[in-house]
Amino acid sequence: MIGKNNITFHEEQQFRQVWIWILLLSISLLFISFMVQQFIVGRPFGVPLIFGVIFGFGFPIFFYILNLTTELRDDGLYIRFFPLHLSFHKIPLEDLKRHEVRIYNPIMEYGGWGIKYGKMGKAYNVSGNRGVQLEFTDGKRLLIGSQKPEQLDSAITQYLKNHDKNEFNIKERREAI
Repeated sequence: MIGKNNITFHEEQQFRQVWIWILLLSISLLFISFMVQQFIVGRPFGVPLIFGVIFGFGFPIFFYILNLTTELRDDGLYIRFFPLHLSFHKIPLEDLKRHEVRIYNPIMEYGGWGIKYGKMGKAYNVSGNRGVQLEFTDGKRLLIGSQKPEQLDSAITQYLKNHDKNEFNIKERREAI
């Protein structure tokens, strides 16, 4: 197997939008204030400690380390949405019908950012409204959000050129014989 050493495209994206952090930190500070009132001031507030820890500290830390990594290697396209995916998931390009850079509406088409399912198929995205739309021969669609969609699309084009098309279309080749 050709491994990580032969990466032709690499991109890491994180949730760094200001509006997300204002919302997260506001909620975090609210829950931290609940904990301070209960445990330092001694005034019962009714919010269990576990909620204070989760919402006060856990969510901001989780969102800080959450990242989407996209790699195109010599043996295929790989996605990892860490820490939800501890290892990379291979996206098979053998059955890729077409691919294109496109602008999309993350909220209307997929219900927001993250690992999403919508009317246009599955999406991996963390910010922005640009990405590469993949369409497979079985009709499934996958959108990969990217801050560098032209580079990703170009790398996919080059990948497909570098691999024998007959290797990807064995069924079609057999039918033609």
